[in-house]
Amino acid sequence: MRALIAAIGILLGWEAFVRWSEVPPFLLPSPIRVGNVLWTRWDILIGHAGTTLTEILLGMVFGSLLGASTALLLTAWRGGRRWLLPLLIASQAIPVFAIAPLLTLWMGFGLASKIAMATIIIFFPVATAFYDGLRRTEPGWLDLATTMGASRTAILWRVRVPAALPGLASGLRVAAAVAPIGAVVGEWVGASSGLGYVMLQANGRSQTDVMFAALAILASMAMVLWFVTDLLLRRMLPWQPDALSEDTSR
Repeated sequence: MRALIAAIGILLGWEAFVRWSEVPPFLLPSPIRVGNVLWTRWDILIGHAGTTLTEILLGMVFGSLLGASTALLLTAWRGGRRWLLPLLIASQAIPVFAIAPLLTLWMGFGLASKIAMATIIIFFPVATAFYDGLRRTEPGWLDLATTMGASRTAILWRVRVPAALPGLASGLRVAAAVAPIGAVVGEWVGASSGLGYVMLQANGRSQTDVMFAALAILASMAMVLWFVTDLLLRRMLPWQPDALSEDTSR
């Protein structure tokens, strides 16, 4: 209810500002105009939203698997850590807008280049969060496992990985929030469908209300994805308490 009240307050303030300032609709449309576009063009927008959602979900799956695998590799392979870790960090220094045209050139204008773009953006937060959790395992647990004669492989899978799951969960939450960025950036560079494609075409025609309508759908998808991811992670990690929720309840 609080989120709903906040959203209604923002919309009312937006509508009041547009009426008071008399700003032209092509610069800032009113919420009523945006709502009218959502109502009249819902069938078209929902089709493009399905394309973007497919790119986001597949990018989320591939990026999470690749990031988690990289974190495990960095933890288990000491020699490769010196080579892979600098490359991992350097890869994030390249702007995503510089990579998107290359992916489109190599993979075409279909889903593959957009999924690859989303995978690249999701990969880094998952890999770094999981790797940080793996290397910050409680030293007492590692000492106990070593004393009991556990091998390095057993320590990794039975001690380090369970202890690092909260870190992986944090990375997945960040990934759920940034996943739409990769898909939309890929659609801006070259696509024939998707919400990014709709926004790009609407921008060329000065249809700002259509841009806001596509943006509203994209934001709603991102919020739902984040809350669903957060809910699933809470169910999968019941031993990890939420101290902020406990403080609020008191």
